[in-house]
Amino acid sequence: MSKQGKGGGAAGKAKKPAKAGADEKGEDVLQAVILADSFQDKFKPFTLETPRCLLPLVNVPVIEYTLEFLASNGVQEVFIYCGAHSENIERYIHESTRWSPASAISPFSSLEFIRVSDAHSIGDFLRDLDKRGIITGDFVLVHGDLVSNIQLDAALAKHRARREANRDACMTVVLRSVGDQPHRAAKARGITPVFVVDPATGRCLQYEEMHPLQSEHYLDLDPAVFSHGEFEIRTDLVDCGIDICTPDVLALWSESFDYELPRKNFLHGVLKDWELNGKLLYAEILDEGYAARASNLQMYDCISRDVLERWTLPFVPDSNLIHGQTYKRVKGGNYVEDHALAERGAKVTRSVVGRGTTIKAGSVISGSSIGRRCKIGKDVRIENSHIWDDAVIGDGASVVHSVLAGSVVVGAHCRIPEGSLISYNVHIDSGIQMPSKPPARISVLTDDGQLAPTDTSLVGPGGTGALYEVAADEEESDDEDGANRDPAILQSSLIYSLEGLNISTSSISTLASEQDDYDTDNDNISLAGSVQAGDYFGSHARDRLSSFASDESASKPDGDFHNDAVNGLVDALRADDSTDFDSAKLEFMGLRLANNASDSAMRRAIAVAFVRRAAELMRPEHGGLELTKAVAEALTSKHGAVKFIKEVGVGGDGVAQQAEFALAVQRALLGELKELEVGRAGALLAALLQQLYNRDVLEEEGILAWWADKRVGEGEKMDALREKCRVLVEWLENADEEESSEEEEEDNEHDEDE
Repeated sequence: MSKQGKGGGAAGKAKKPAKAGADEKGEDVLQAVILADSFQDKFKPFTLETPRCLLPLVNVPVIEYTLEFLASNGVQEVFIYCGAHSENIERYIHESTRWSPASAISPFSSLEFIRVSDAHSIGDFLRDLDKRGIITGDFVLVHGDLVSNIQLDAALAKHRARREANRDACMTVVLRSVGDQPHRAAKARGITPVFVVDPATGRCLQYEEMHPLQSEHYLDLDPAVFSHGEFEIRTDLVDCGIDICTPDVLALWSESFDYELPRKNFLHGVLKDWELNGKLLYAEILDEGYAARASNLQMYDCISRDVLERWTLPFVPDSNLIHGQTYKRVKGGNYVEDHALAERGAKVTRSVVGRGTTIKAGSVISGSSIGRRCKIGKDVRIENSHIWDDAVIGDGASVVHSVLAGSVVVGAHCRIPEGSLISYNVHIDSGIQMPSKPPARISVLTDDGQLAPTDTSLVGPGGTGALYEVAADEEESDDEDGANRDPAILQSSLIYSLEGLNISTSSISTLASEQDDYDTDNDNISLAGSVQAGDYFGSHARDRLSSFASDESASKPDGDFHNDAVNGLVDALRADDSTDFDSAKLEFMGLRLANNASDSAMRRAIAVAFVRRAAELMRPEHGGLELTKAVAEALTSKHGAVKFIKEVGVGGDGVAQQAEFALAVQRALLGELKELEVGRAGALLAALLQQLYNRDVLEEEGILAWWADKRVGEGEKMDALREKCRVLVEWLENADEEESSEEEEEDNEHDEDE
């Protein structure tokens, strides 16, 4: 069956072709539309040859995760919009044992491809889709880079109930609450979606976007919002691009030819003009499951690590999503396919290694994805990187937090620093040290797909490839303060950084102070009546774990440092190996220097990391340890961890320093109250202080100074945590009195003897 756009090409055949203008189908037929082209350049130079949806994410093409998500939610008919590299996508699907329309085991009753050759935006495609008339009922709209294990049953039921009650209810945006989830995708930085929602009905009232490059960090509320009485401003939501729609949504796209983007244009515009269009949009906010889009390189990196840490169950490496994969989970947190070989003396931790890959002695690989048939030489170091099929890395080379595409060759003793993007078939000669600032993007192709002349000054005399230049409009701006820059620049590299963007921190100074990080009573912002919404949002509306908080903190060294430091320490404590804590300490101190983090920021990050690990160990999925054993395991499982707390966390033997660290531990536990009820959190605080005292990290004077500090009892929850430590404090006080009494008796006896 052929689906044609203006100048469109052939489409894939479906097993049960849909007919344009067909009668509305029954409620049991659920359709889905996959947007397989984003019309963005965030993955260049890799997408010069391969569409984003076919790039490997933990050695599985991204679209596999998207299709599995739809299949697990009972979708029956799928339409895939193909833009750039459409022939590659169609070939991949037709050759798939599971997804081919001709496959007997396909979970879909039909799967069709649609090409619109003259489309320049997602809006162009959706307007074309409206003209075709092939969408006949409710459908799920997703992007081809979605990774999710959430179930839509409840959201679909609510959507249908609202539609039956009011035909103007035409769309439900499915969102994932960040909450206390420690996975990386929940806290990715960049553009922050801001949803204004009626908490009683779930109706979405306004949508905005915020980012660090804008000149003002205030939200201008539509006056109509206040007519709804109570409402919430939510910045703590992951927008994974899952929309449940009726055909009316496509009609709204057709009525507005200037809409190009689903959120910035469509959602914002429809909500702004709802009195004219009469359509109602809703937000379904989920607290369970995993959902994120590999929409940029930073999210690609975050999701890859989340997959390795099994947040995406059942879509993890050892599920073997692709026919012929043979991954098994082995010690060290690794996933290894058959016929992968690591020589004695090589060390691999928290990584995935594909079939036919060989790793020579002395090499160290951690937190990385290694594809099939790769050749890793001797004494190679690979950290937090993504190495695709058929790559070759020579002896003594190092690759740190980078992406190396298929068939890349890195010569012996080369240095690939963090943030580097090395595209397909690039060859880097031996001994080359890649530049670290700015991170290099190297390709054998130019932007128009032609062969690029090799730059031997970059890749060496025996190399192949040249620097791939990022589009000028992403790098330059006439606005000195950066206010009018394209926010896409925040997500155009693998490493999130505001360095060199000339952003004044004063433009963000109205946001909440560090103390607000511990305010768990204001996770959601509820406003009622008439207030100065812009001022309120600017000065108080920072969620403790919201992505907006990440944006703000990224402009401050301490905030940027905190997230990276906590994640690094927790990963080190989780690692299933016998290594000591020295490497974690070195990484932590490097982060401290790179971010110029303050002593209080270091203290806070260390307290949060050890508290989080102790709380985690008490959960059934992590062993369900009894409280005191969980604390002991968190503190002592890694040799040198206690010493690290004393030397870096406390930072000395002073009473004031010890009291500050104890306060940091208490505040860290305040942040865990969504996972632990107050009494259990207080008991955990007492156990931590007791064990730190037993291990000479805290002395009794330090704990007593903490107890006497007014900040310890500020607020009902802080006081409740403090009260759980009363027995410990009284014991210390009594022990001190008994010791003084014994000393007095000894002095008296000494006087009598004289």
